[in-house]
Amino acid sequence: MKKGVLLLLCALVACEEVDLPDGRMEEAAVVPLEDVARMLSVLPVGPDQVGEVKDAVAASIGNGYDEEYRMADLFRSPGCGVGDLATKAEPTRTYQRPLRDLIREYAASGTKTGASVPDPELLSRSDVQIYWPYSETAFPEGELPTVTFDPGDGSSANIGYRRGVDGSIEEVIVDEDYARHHPVWVVNRNQDSGFQTLELLRKLHPEWGSGGGGLSLVPAGPATKATGDGTLRTLVLKSFTMKRQYDPWLAGASEFFVKLGALDDFSASTEAELLLYQPLITDFMVVVRRMLIGQPRPLNAMLVSNWTEQLSTCALMITEDDGGTRTSWKTEGEVKIKSKTYGFSLSIPFNSRDDIVWRGSLSRKYFERYSNVSGHFGDVDLTFEILER
Repeated sequence: MKKGVLLLLCALVACEEVDLPDGRMEEAAVVPLEDVARMLSVLPVGPDQVGEVKDAVAASIGNGYDEEYRMADLFRSPGCGVGDLATKAEPTRTYQRPLRDLIREYAASGTKTGASVPDPELLSRSDVQIYWPYSETAFPEGELPTVTFDPGDGSSANIGYRRGVDGSIEEVIVDEDYARHHPVWVVNRNQDSGFQTLELLRKLHPEWGSGGGGLSLVPAGPATKATGDGTLRTLVLKSFTMKRQYDPWLAGASEFFVKLGALDDFSASTEAELLLYQPLITDFMVVVRRMLIGQPRPLNAMLVSNWTEQLSTCALMITEDDGGTRTSWKTEGEVKIKSKTYGFSLSIPFNSRDDIVWRGSLSRKYFERYSNVSGHFGDVDLTFEILER
């Protein structure tokens, strides 16, 4: 999750600087999560508003993100999920009273809960979102969501606000088991919308489906396992399986980054020609929702488009994103030129607070021997495949 690194006072509004994926800093409004949760719990939420959140969450899932509905999208385009605006997707439904209208009406009416009333304008510019864990579960018909928030301290449970049959708001303790059996809206902060998932990248680049464009991430098309020399071999990450949860459930899913460094299409015949090649760093995000722990997630992501016989080893790093300052892992890969082995330098970026799930070197012989066989890499299982095209 992206963390604020500096708190400032901007006029009468609290602001923070947040790290963006490209290294820039941007000021974002800070809205207390508990205030938003209290507000949502007293709004006259009904089936139409629940359906709106359901639509947005389903759209986010379809774009490869977590079960989330950003306030920025809620105010700008009700029912849109993370990634929809990038693809110019439109909501499939219209809403008579979208949630944004209820929020604006509530804010205009003044304080009713004893907590500060979130300013709708600040809320629309914040990183606050509604996270609906286990949203695809068949919950009891007509049950309204219990609203809670992420306290940010790693807690496994927190206070939640549930509307009673008489319309009163009662406080309950909400943990992950409760969320498995009852609809729960968790107010937390968005952590992944600044990155593009494989699903979103493929929607933005439909030409990847045919393997064109010289891109480093494409779906693997029909192919057979390579068996002889002189063939065009493609290294593909076929599937990804998370074996344990990395973040507290109130914070949402785990965001993994797969990073592989290699020399693509290497065919140097002299040591001098080696200097003409620049390492390829393939780097993409895999979001694994909490309910999918232990389940293989199909990826079919191309890592090296042409793995030649000369490429002896590559470097692989898998991290789970927790923010921090940008740093890098300095390592090497190896190639062979006329039976001699030469190393080439690699610098693979990651964040200082990231959990390093696994990092190390993998050889061509490993990929050939264990093509299409699941292997253990720390707390994830990966299935690679070498394909002949």
